[in-house]
Amino acid sequence: MVWGMSSPAPAPPEVDAVVIGRNEGARLVACLASLRGQVRRVVYVDSGSTDGSVEAAQAAGAEVVALDMTRPFTAARARNAGLARLEGGGFVQLLDGDCELRPGWIAAALRAFADHPRAVVVCGRRRERHPEVSVWNRLCDREWDTPVGQAAACGGDALMRLPALRAAGGYREDLIAGEEPELCLRLRGAGGEVWRIDAEMTLHDAGMTRFPQWWRRSRRAGHAFAEGAALHGAGPERHWVAETRRALLWGFGVPLAAVAAGLVHPAGGLILLTWPLQMMRLAWRWRGEGRAGAEAAVFTVLGKLPEALGVLDYCANRLRGRRRGLIEYK
Repeated sequence: MVWGMSSPAPAPPEVDAVVIGRNEGARLVACLASLRGQVRRVVYVDSGSTDGSVEAAQAAGAEVVALDMTRPFTAARARNAGLARLEGGGFVQLLDGDCELRPGWIAAALRAFADHPRAVVVCGRRRERHPEVSVWNRLCDREWDTPVGQAAACGGDALMRLPALRAAGGYREDLIAGEEPELCLRLRGAGGEVWRIDAEMTLHDAGMTRFPQWWRRSRRAGHAFAEGAALHGAGPERHWVAETRRALLWGFGVPLAAVAAGLVHPAGGLILLTWPLQMMRLAWRWRGEGRAGAEAAVFTVLGKLPEALGVLDYCANRLRGRRRGLIEYK
């Protein structure tokens, strides 16, 4: 079946899509609808949905793959399951089920591939759908706004050359987070390039309206930093070594030093003032962003606490010979 046959504009040749999701409901319906006319074929990998997502995807014309949920789930494993259904060469658009592809994105990305023959990954601007709902949604929107040009990594949404992706062995399935930067590291090591272009790519719905959601997401980031550094930190790029060290310094080192100093003298707790001082320093650096910069300054520093917990969690599990299960925030 060719996806989007009823669309007035034919889909580009040899561009397929792999969508992953679980219980995305209306967001999945919107995601699949956004792909019509932009890709040839859609493979939807479902991870145990109970909300009718499978039926909705089938009704939309997608090929559905039910992920084996008797094994530990990771987004990387789901993406690889979808990629395994694709044949031949060409390109594949990777997409999360809570995202919508923007009109014209595939055409813009293909032009970028033509302009950069060594490119194996092209990504664009991912925007948060409802940044006005919460400060955590706004932080996500700011996080997605990465510099335009040659990049080190992409996020979950990107157009990739399928042969290069296969040659790299796909995603590393045991990673519970950070699988995209790890993949991009290997792709670039094989001589490929990753490009971020100035084009609207996707709308994302983080749905973060509560502090605990942000905390869990930040903790997951810390775990990803530590695992990424353990895997590739000894390489020339020192993959995520600096991020891991910052998490430990600000999220673990500062409070530990304050407690230790407080046992010696009551004024030792003043060491914690380094946090608001760091917030003010970052707010000044990002002053051109107004409110967004101030919010980012506060939560960048606060986020080091859950990030440090994620780092320590990874280290503890590694010492015990265990692997951490998925850290979900939705």
